[in-house]
Amino acid sequence: MVGVMVGAKLVYQKAANQPVGMSVIDAPLASSEQCSQLVDALPAKFLGHKRAELVEPKPDGAAAWQSNSQQQITLRCGVNLPLQYTALSPTTTIDGTEWLRVVDTTPQSTLQTWYTVNRSPVVAISTDEEGLGDNDFTSAALNDALSNLDTTQAQPQPTPLTDLAAGESGSCSALADALPDEFGTDPTYSRYTGDQLGNLTAAWTVDGYEPVALRCGVAFPAAYQAGAKLQQINGVAWFEDTTVGNGTTAATYYSVNRTNVVAVSVPQASGDAALVEFTKAIEQTIASTE
Repeated sequence: MVGVMVGAKLVYQKAANQPVGMSVIDAPLASSEQCSQLVDALPAKFLGHKRAELVEPKPDGAAAWQSNSQQQITLRCGVNLPLQYTALSPTTTIDGTEWLRVVDTTPQSTLQTWYTVNRSPVVAISTDEEGLGDNDFTSAALNDALSNLDTTQAQPQPTPLTDLAAGESGSCSALADALPDEFGTDPTYSRYTGDQLGNLTAAWTVDGYEPVALRCGVAFPAAYQAGAKLQQINGVAWFEDTTVGNGTTAATYYSVNRTNVVAVSVPQASGDAALVEFTKAIEQTIASTE
């Protein structure tokens, strides 16, 4: 029994000491002096894991901590902020560093990444449920290393749907009053109450995910052609503009059989919950053209 335990411990220790492989990614400032200084100043332990060696050739601006091959945390310096970062994005500030959490929406994945939005170059820290264990994410142990970076607020991406041309908006005020305060499960989106929205626009947010946005009174979609595939939900016909931006999972839907056209930006994570709830409100407030 003792021999089995000792052997298992040795296997565990060997796995914990294996170098971590990290590929080269698009990180335009990874080779900057600031990223080099940050990597050199990183702590020996982070969120319960020991600093790990990287497989050669080591990418610039990269570091990792691990307890075994399944429990790892990786860090990248000098990356680009994702397109998910908009003025609507919930963020968390820890000891002066503001973080944006982005959840991987791939089914069965628990991977998540935290990006600095007020530090330059941008730092990204990635892990999953195995890597976090019982810990909540905190960057307190990285404060000294992060002090090597400039404090500067990143420019967020435009709020979804702001670039759409305006159309008729006669019933849009009534629609705004009929929209839900929240919808969906895992995740549950809550209505945004801040001041970053344009006229006749509403949004719903949840930490880690792209926002859902709705704008009433937009122009009829130019991409729509007769015979186009529509998604019918009760009495509302939705046309999906399949142009998806690089780095975002959101698609734009238009209600094409109502006197006022409603556009909705819906990320994959929200599923059909958003369209189902918005359909109910539209049926109550905007007349059909059929």
